[in-house]
Amino acid sequence: MLHHSTSPMEETHRLRLRLHVLAILLTVAMVIPSISAGELCRESCGNIPVRYPLGIDDGCGSPYYRNMLICADNATLRLRTPSGTYPVAGADYSDPHLVVTDPSMWTCTRPFTAVHAAPFSLDTSTRFSLSPRNDYLFFDCDEARVIVAPRPASCERYPDRCDSACDSAGYLCRNLPGCRGALEEGNMTCCAYRPRAAESLRAMLRHCEAYTSVYWRAAGDKFPPYDQLPSYGVRVDFEIPVTTRCLQCQDKRRGDGGTCGFDPATRDFLCICDDGHNSTTDCADGQASGYHGSAGVIAASVVVSISAAIGIGGFVWYMRKIRPNKVVTCGVQSNENRFF
Repeated sequence: MLHHSTSPMEETHRLRLRLHVLAILLTVAMVIPSISAGELCRESCGNIPVRYPLGIDDGCGSPYYRNMLICADNATLRLRTPSGTYPVAGADYSDPHLVVTDPSMWTCTRPFTAVHAAPFSLDTSTRFSLSPRNDYLFFDCDEARVIVAPRPASCERYPDRCDSACDSAGYLCRNLPGCRGALEEGNMTCCAYRPRAAESLRAMLRHCEAYTSVYWRAAGDKFPPYDQLPSYGVRVDFEIPVTTRCLQCQDKRRGDGGTCGFDPATRDFLCICDDGHNSTTDCADGQASGYHGSAGVIAASVVVSISAAIGIGGFVWYMRKIRPNKVVTCGVQSNENRFF
């Protein structure tokens, strides 16, 4: 039996073919997200409204919040942070904030169990920030390492001088939302602490069994100072960038009104309209500023239609005709799976 040996020229030809097919597939993969970005801007996830500046579809909302919210199974809104991905329980756009739940935090709804997990934290370089309306409670702390004592009366007047104290006589420790007697029943100790940064939360958890966050929400039907009620969760504030272009895009006097978004490739502002076209200004018909896609997007559509056909056909042919000598596995971190 004769064995056919592959010549260097044939090997070079096969290598070039493989690189050509790979280049086509990568082109299709990079272009498709840019096209689909402006076609759909979901306005809710489950029962949570999603409005400008937030977005769960790439190209929707403000680029400042890109890839920070995801809609899991089209039902559960989640916030990505350096410490994890957390369910969002509510969103308010008149007083801009999200309410986030951390499953590792203790609440009255489950028996007390010690959970050592990374405390909730935010990337300080983003437009999200921890609200000053959050209070943190720590349970069963090592009093040899943590200062656990009632806060002096002077702390109310000079709170910046007492931020390192863990107040065992805090109001919330004496009035846990939903279960005032839980401390006595569980034989737990409690102290209230207001950290300056996430690092201080991590330091506290090294010496305490568990923690929880309580935020003060507006009651609505009460008068100050009784219009705030404590609830479990983390309030995360966010900024709403107000721009003339966005206001003009949303103005229904200029057509049907559009949704403020951006070009995923350039991060430039786009007004996304219901009829499927994008504009740099508004959604008025017949305006010179309106267009069905920028030159880059139009060209991308042609590339997708042609490259997809060539790429799929070439890939099938490649799989049938070429057998690589060995399998090579590569792991690539792309901008799609990066958090920040």
